[in-house]
Amino acid sequence: MTPHEPLSLSRKLLADHLLAGELRAGADIRLAVDQVLLEDATGTMAAMQFEMLGADSIGVPLAVVYIDHNVLQIDDKNMQDARYLQTFAARYGLRYSPPGHGISHYIHLEHFARPGTVLVGADSHTSMAGAVGSLAIGAGGLDVAVAMAGYGFDLVCPTVVGVELAGSLPAHASAKDVVLELLRRYDVRGGRGRVFEFYGEGVATLSTTARATICNMIVETGATTAIFPSDERTADWLTGQGRADDHRPLAADPGAGYDESLTIDLATIGALVALPHSPGNVHAAADLEAIDIVQVCVGSSVNSSYDDLATVAAILRGSQVHPSVQLTVTPGSRQILQAIIASGVYEELLTAGARMLEPICGPCVGIGQAPIKGAPSLRTFNRNFPGRSGTAEDAVFLCSPATAAASALAGRIVDPATVVIPPIRPASAAVPALHDEIITHALPADTRVGLEIERGPNLVAPPAPAPLAGTLSGEVLIVVGDDISTGDMAPDGAIAMSVWSNIEACARFMFQRLDPDFFDRARAAGGGFIVGGENYGQGSSREHAALIPLFLRVPAVVAKSYARIHRRNLINVGVVPLVLAPGQADVEVGVRWTIRDLRAAVASGSRAALAEADDGSTVELVIDLTPAERETVVAGGLLAQVRSGSRRPAPVLTTR
Repeated sequence: MTPHEPLSLSRKLLADHLLAGELRAGADIRLAVDQVLLEDATGTMAAMQFEMLGADSIGVPLAVVYIDHNVLQIDDKNMQDARYLQTFAARYGLRYSPPGHGISHYIHLEHFARPGTVLVGADSHTSMAGAVGSLAIGAGGLDVAVAMAGYGFDLVCPTVVGVELAGSLPAHASAKDVVLELLRRYDVRGGRGRVFEFYGEGVATLSTTARATICNMIVETGATTAIFPSDERTADWLTGQGRADDHRPLAADPGAGYDESLTIDLATIGALVALPHSPGNVHAAADLEAIDIVQVCVGSSVNSSYDDLATVAAILRGSQVHPSVQLTVTPGSRQILQAIIASGVYEELLTAGARMLEPICGPCVGIGQAPIKGAPSLRTFNRNFPGRSGTAEDAVFLCSPATAAASALAGRIVDPATVVIPPIRPASAAVPALHDEIITHALPADTRVGLEIERGPNLVAPPAPAPLAGTLSGEVLIVVGDDISTGDMAPDGAIAMSVWSNIEACARFMFQRLDPDFFDRARAAGGGFIVGGENYGQGSSREHAALIPLFLRVPAVVAKSYARIHRRNLINVGVVPLVLAPGQADVEVGVRWTIRDLRAAVASGSRAALAEADDGSTVELVIDLTPAERETVVAGGLLAQVRSGSRRPAPVLTTR
C-alpha cells in the first residue's frame, strides 16, 4: 500500500468535507457544512432568501443568528429586523442570540466553534473561528442560505500558505501586530484566493484569543480564511468554556507541503499601526509619535477579549486618559463583560476615564462614536476604510490594545515599547452557562411547523434576477478607482444600515460618498454598467452591494480585479463580473456600451468579450469565470439554479 501524501490541516478539512470537485487551487469545489453563522446586518437578506428556497428546516447540524450590528434603534426598523430573525429562527430550527449579548465572532468562538468543522457565515470575519482549528469562511447571504438549506457551499479551491511561527512575542507586541505585519507584507490584495495556515513552535506561545485576532483580521489581506492547529492551548480554552468534550487534536501531517510558505520570527515583531485609509497601509508605531489623537476605541469585532481589555486596564492603572482624548471600550460578549467586572478590570477602565459600551459591534461599523472630521482616531478594529466610522472624512488608524492604551495616556500615538506594561489582572472562571441561558435553543421539529414569522414593513424581499440576456447595453453609470469597498456601495452607520432589509431604500445610499448623484442617474438611465479598478468590492460580505446593482438594472460590472466575496455575490445574483483587459484606455462616464452575444460566450467557455461604445471605440473584456460560475450566471443566479432542481441536497452531517 502506498502511504498517503502528508497533508496540511487545511487540505485535511477540505478533503473531509468535499462533496464535489477536485482539491486543486483554482478548481470548483463544494463542501459539506457543519455550522452556519448569521448576524442581523446581513442576516435578514440571507433569511428571506432561505425562505425563497422553500426549505422546511435548516439542513445543517447547527445554525445561529446573532443580533450585534443594528441595535441602536434610532427608530423601530432595528427592532423589526430583530423580531423577524427571532421568529425566523424559531420557525426553521436556528438558535438566536439577542441584542446586547455579544458580537457573533466572540460568542461563536466561546460557545459553538469546534475543531475540525466547516463553518460558513454571512460575515467576512467568520474566519475568527479558525483559532480553534475550524475551517471558517465568510460568504454572502445567498451562499449561506443555500448552505443552511443543506445544499453545500461552493468555493473556488484556495491556495494554502504555510506560515511558520518561530520564537515568542516581546512584552510590548501582540497578535494584532502579527497580523499587521502580514498586512504590511501582503497589503489588501496579496492574500486573495489563499488560506493562511499557521504552524511551528511559536504557535504554542499564542493564546486562543490571540489566534482569534489573527484569524479575524487575516481577511483584510483578501484571504479566504486562516486556521491554527487544535492543540493543548485549544483544549485548555474549550475546557474553560465547559466544552472539553468538543476538543480533538488536529494539525498538519509531519512533512506536509504548502503551495506557498513564509516564516515569521515572533521575537522580531514590534508595534505596528495601519494608517488611513487602508488596513494595508502599515507603519511602525515608533515612526508615528508626532501624530496627536482625539479618540481611542478599544474592542468591538476584534481585540475585545478579556486579555485585550485587561492589557489596556493594566497600562492605564493609576493614571487618567489624556484630557484631549475620548476613550471607549467594547467587550466582545456578555461573558467577557462579566469577567472584567469580576476581576476589577472594569473598575480600572472606568477610573481611568474610559466610556464603557455594551457588547455589540458599535463603532466598528459606524454605530456611534463617529470621530471629528479629519481628526486622528486610533482604534483596535479591523478596518479603516474611508467613511466606515460614520464620519465621511474620517482619519482612522488601527493598532493593538497596548498601543491604544499607551497612546490614550499620551494624547498621541506612542510605541508601547517605551512604557512599562504591568501584569494584567487574572481572569475569574468563565460563566459559559450564560450562553445557554440567553441564547434560545432550537425548537423540536413538530412544534415549529405553522409558527408565524413576524415581518414588519422594513422587511422587503430582495429582487429576483432574470436569466442572462444575449446582448447587454446601457451607459457607463460610474467609474471608480482601486480598492473600493462594499461599504461604499451599502454604507455603514446607523441610518444607512437601518434599511439593509429593504434593497430599494438601501440603494439610495450606493456610492453616496463618491458620487451623490449616482442613484438618481442610474434610475433615470434605466440601468447600465459600473466600472471599477483593482480589488473592487473589498471588505464586508454584505451582498447588498450586489443586490443594489441588480435592483438598478446593472447587468454587469467591469473591473480590473475583484475581492473574493463580492465577486461571488455578483455571480449569485446574476450580475456578470467582467474584467478589463490590460492596456485599455480610460473609460468615461456616460458613454453607451453594447456587449453582444454575452450569454453565448459565457455558456461556451469563451474568455473574450467586447464592449462597443457609441462613439465607435471598443473596450476589450475578459470573462474570467470557472465552469461552475458560468453555469450559475447562465441560470440567472444561484437562487434560480437551486430552485430549478439541478442541485441536490448534501447529506446532513452528524457533527455540530
